[in-house]
Amino acid sequence: MKITKKTILNVLLFAFILSFFVTPLGDYSKVLLNKVFSFSPSVTDEENRNKISDYDWTLKNENWDFFNFKKSKGKVVFINFWATWVLPCEAELQSIQKFYNEYSDKVDFYVITNEEREPVETFMKEHNLTFPVTYLFIGEKSAVPYLKAPSSYLIDKEGNIVIHKKGIADWDNSKIYNLIDKLLAK
Repeated sequence: MKITKKTILNVLLFAFILSFFVTPLGDYSKVLLNKVFSFSPSVTDEENRNKISDYDWTLKNENWDFFNFKKSKGKVVFINFWATWVLPCEAELQSIQKFYNEYSDKVDFYVITNEEREPVETFMKEHNLTFPVTYLFIGEKSAVPYLKAPSSYLIDKEGNIVIHKKGIADWDNSKIYNLIDKLLAK
């Protein structure tokens, strides 16, 4: 039986495609594709912005201590919901880290998960992420309505939701930084 070039190429192509499903190459490629196709989120028109009416929201910090979201009333706030097992979140978190590095002293960051501490801490170390993680209480009332990963909110000092993005976004770009600078100047 003679094997043709076409057969060899088909087998190699099949093996390459299969590698995306059964090897780490697939995970890395999926994360890379998510990064490539994530764009800066859209700003909500002023007349269509919802407003946070109740800042009373109990959360846990990275040390597993309780705190209340009320401490962020009157500040510019970034909220992101994520999970270690949601692949698009992994793609988005690097841009959030860069955003955090630029504005951690000016903006309140809530990078929120509903997972247990151990897998989150392991994930953070593996991906060199240093922003503080906030832990969500499932079933407790929330200041924002949509708590699914991945999704994000950018809130101005008056409590207006300037951006609500369902899905991943690129948070490390001049459009976001210019918007943050404007929100901080108000």
